[in-house]
Amino acid sequence: MPTEQAQDRTSDMQACKISCRGTLGQPRSLAVCRARPCVPAHACRPMRAAITARAQQPAGSDPAPVPKINVDDPVSTETEGFSFDESQSEEIMQSWDTLMRWSKVIRRKQENEAQENGVNLDPLASTTKVVVFGGGSFGTAMGSSLARQKAGLDVVLLLRDEKLAHDINTRHVNTRYLPKHALPRNMRATTDVAEAIKGAQYAVHAVPVQATRKFLEGIRDLLPADVPIVCLSKGLEVGTGLLMSELIPSALEREQPAVFISGPSFAKEVVQNRPTVVVCACADPALGAEVQELFSCSTMRVNTTSDVVGVEICGALKNVLAIAAGIVEGLDLGSNSMAALIAQGCSEIRWLAEKMGAQPTTVSGLSGLGDIMLTCYGSLSRNRTVGVRLGKGERIDDIIASSSQVAEGVTTAAAVVSLAREYRVALPVLTAVAQVLDGNLTAKEAVAAVMDLPQMEEC
Repeated sequence: MPTEQAQDRTSDMQACKISCRGTLGQPRSLAVCRARPCVPAHACRPMRAAITARAQQPAGSDPAPVPKINVDDPVSTETEGFSFDESQSEEIMQSWDTLMRWSKVIRRKQENEAQENGVNLDPLASTTKVVVFGGGSFGTAMGSSLARQKAGLDVVLLLRDEKLAHDINTRHVNTRYLPKHALPRNMRATTDVAEAIKGAQYAVHAVPVQATRKFLEGIRDLLPADVPIVCLSKGLEVGTGLLMSELIPSALEREQPAVFISGPSFAKEVVQNRPTVVVCACADPALGAEVQELFSCSTMRVNTTSDVVGVEICGALKNVLAIAAGIVEGLDLGSNSMAALIAQGCSEIRWLAEKMGAQPTTVSGLSGLGDIMLTCYGSLSRNRTVGVRLGKGERIDDIIASSSQVAEGVTTAAAVVSLAREYRVALPVLTAVAQVLDGNLTAKEAVAAVMDLPQMEEC
């Protein structure tokens, strides 16, 4: 027979179970166990977790199952493993519940504002075709992300290589850039420009920056002026120093609706459907919100910003900084050096970006710090790989000749120096990278020169 104390606990547990089952996470559903816990905190966590899960479920869905607890089992007074004390656990749960309630309020507010402003809340539903300019790894990955969301969506890669197009259409694999990853069956490829563009409601631009002008001039008459371009390319045009937001209208000789996606997003992980968060920059808030909804899914969050210049300049300069990070790795200078380099590089990017009118928050956000961390530390980074090989003593010509993909930082470095001179900003690390690429300094000499610069107050 259970003791009087055990009977009280049994009664409380039964009440808690009834409350959990009956109120779908309303405030009084936790009243019993909060006022008078019937078991130690770790023992009733499954019950509390179930309440939280039920509270987050959409209306009309089947309720989350409540864990079954045998109330006749003796109640252990010993905590199994790590556990916060009861007051801390209470604070944590209350904070999480508040966050979940806040998220619902914000979501409703955003939906109402979008409807008032005429924003299409489900652009994917009305989209039947998307064309992707370029068949590189990132264009393929972002195209596959869209194709996975809607089986009836026609996602067409516009390529120059007929053999690669044939492989994608028959084997459903980009055999050159993503050979180990199957593509959705509703994704195809063609070398026919007119056929690729005809009927497309969005054009995803993934052509390397230095090839963009010639490419866009060639399709100018075939691309309707009202089709939004979703630009994935990052960098500065050599010779002009133009950002992609300036290069696109220059090449098309007209204004074209455009958004610019950037952020920490290796193509391999996107095509593997791993969680990814990017930012979409657009001067038109309605179009930015539309493209945000187009690409958003369970494994991809898309933030928005109006700071097009900030997103673009961060995307261009981080490639040059990644080469510097690779040099540090190739020279085996250690973690201290790597951290100091990236901190200095972030400052240099901020100095130039702010001079060009970018917002400081952009530099510390996804397209700035987020992409810098990924590109400088990630082993999949093409620009970092170039730097590693430079640090190990290889010649830049040999590195480029043996690379199958474009490392934009190589060509961007000289344009960055020109911009820095135009805006009168000193960029020691990024300029040193350009010196190494131009053959004026070895990697070791560049490191020594930067370390020997005058000591300065941090800014």
